[in-house]
Amino acid sequence: MFGRGGRGDLARFFAHGDLRLVILHLIAEKPRHGYEIIKAIEERVGGAYSPSPGTVYPTLTLLEELGHVTVTPGEGTKRLHTITPEGQSVLDGNRPILDAILARMAEAEAARGDGPPPSVVRAQEGLKLALQMRLARGPLSAEQAAAVTAALEAATAAVEQA
Repeated sequence: MFGRGGRGDLARFFAHGDLRLVILHLIAEKPRHGYEIIKAIEERVGGAYSPSPGTVYPTLTLLEELGHVTVTPGEGTKRLHTITPEGQSVLDGNRPILDAILARMAEAEAARGDGPPPSVVRAQEGLKLALQMRLARGPLSAEQAAAVTAALEAATAAVEQA
């Protein structure tokens, strides 16, 4: 039904302004950091789409500039976003649109069926990418090869025991 990642999925899931409403809705549920928003969206569509940081963070900045969210410093470089009364008013005024978007997202999540949870797919892809990127940097020394092998074997054992 939906592919994974990329601009085509964004067009399918979110029309202009829809992602902004979803982000505002998630912040209204509870104050959140940008990374939490990305993962919440991914979870709510069953892993069929994951917005990029290059989409989410500028949207958060826009919401802040519009006065729809406030930002407070969190741990390290994290910034906690909280909805303002103006932001809640925007959500209330767009409730039918938001409800339709959330229904589409729930359909996508239901379509995932009994597949692996998005967090498992994300972790699997992350490990695969990390290994590919390391191997692309050049040959491994004997010590590096042993370290990579040990890490992969430890991950394999942990997955088998889960």
